Amino acid sequence: MVEDEPRLRDVIARTLRAEGYEVDAEGDGAAGFERAVTGAYDLLLLDLMLPTMSGLEISMRLRRRSVKTPILMLTARDAVDDRVAGLDAGGDDYLVKPFAFAELLARLRALLRRGQTGQPDNVLKVEDLVLDRVRREAVRGDRRTELTAREFALLEYLMRSAGRVLTRDQIIMAVWPNDFDGGSNVVDTYIHYLRDKIDKPPAKPLLRTVRGVGYVLGR
Repeated sequence: MVEDEPRLRDVIARTLRAEGYEVDAEGDGAAGFERAVTGAYDLLLLDLMLPTMSGLEISMRLRRRSVKTPILMLTARDAVDDRVAGLDAGGDDYLVKPFAFAELLARLRALLRRGQTGQPDNVLKVEDLVLDRVRREAVRGDRRTELTAREFALLEYLMRSAGRVLTRDQIIMAVWPNDFDGGSNVVDTYIHYLRDKIDKPPAKPLLRTVRGVGYVLGR
C-alpha cells in the first residue's frame, strides 16, 4: 500500500492485517515504486496524490516494465476524467475517498480472485529450483528443504525478481519489517543460509553475488 496520509495509512493497514492480509505500507511514491517494481506482491493499493512520484506515474512505470500485479487506486477525485486517467495508466479498479471498508475489502477480494485465475502462484520456479508456497519449502532436484519464515520470504523475493540484481537496501525493504534497523549485514547472513540450503554441490550455483551491488538469483 502506498498512501501518504499517515492516519488513513495506519487504519487501512490495521484493517487489512485484521482480515489476515500481510501488508507493507509506504507513504512516499518513489519508495512505493521500488517495492512494487519487484513484482513480489499479490496486489497494490495505490493513492494517486503522493510525494516524489504520483500514483499515475507509479502505475505507468510498472506496466512499462511488464509488472502485472493488480492495482486498486485510491483518490479523493471523483470526476470521470480522473477515473479514466487512472484506469488508462494501468489501474485495474478505482475507489473514491471516503469509502466504506466493506467495499474496500470486497474490491480487494475481487482483484485477488482475478489475479489468481491469471497465473498459478502457489509454485515459483527458477531453472531447477522450485518454491512451494503451500508447503513453504524449496525443492531442488530430489532434495526438499524446509525454510524459516525469513528464509522463505527472502527466497520468494529473489525468485520473483529472478535475473535482476537486487541491492541489500532493496532486499531489506522487501523482506524485513519497516522499522528494521539491524543493518545490511543481516542480508549477507541470510544469503549464506540460503546458499547452504539451495546451492549445495553438485548443484549449479543459482544465487550469485554482484560485487559492490548486491545479489541476483538465476541468469
